[in-house]
Amino acid sequence: QLQLVESGGGLVQSGGSLTLSCTTARFTLVSYAIGWFRQAPGKEREELSCISAEGGATSYVNSAKDRFTISRDYAKNMVYLKMNFLKPEDTAVYYCARAGRDYYNGTYYCENYDDWGQGTQVTVSS
Repeated sequence: QLQLVESGGGLVQSGGSLTLSCTTARFTLVSYAIGWFRQAPGKEREELSCISAEGGATSYVNSAKDRFTISRDYAKNMVYLKMNFLKPEDTAVYYCARAGRDYYNGTYYCENYDDWGQGTQVTVSS
């Protein structure tokens, strides 16, 4: 297992920004597509975004488009999720995970996630 670790969460005011990081000390992430998810209390886990191993393909759900940006830094072995214009409804625990399969079929898709991190809490105050 990769033993992914998320960081960068915290308390931020509505309209603010945060950048979440995902890494692992055990392996290099360069060979894997990585996705970001979140889960708010009482709600199902929601996939937000995914980035291909090469970094050339990304996908976003509608709630993340225009405000969130996924990226990766190979030298630092990191995958990031930059979140702008945060809203109270973005409050959740945010997770990264490895995609077991990714493909392009007119749109980029990731699926079969495993190796979940422990999550990082993001709280947006109004």
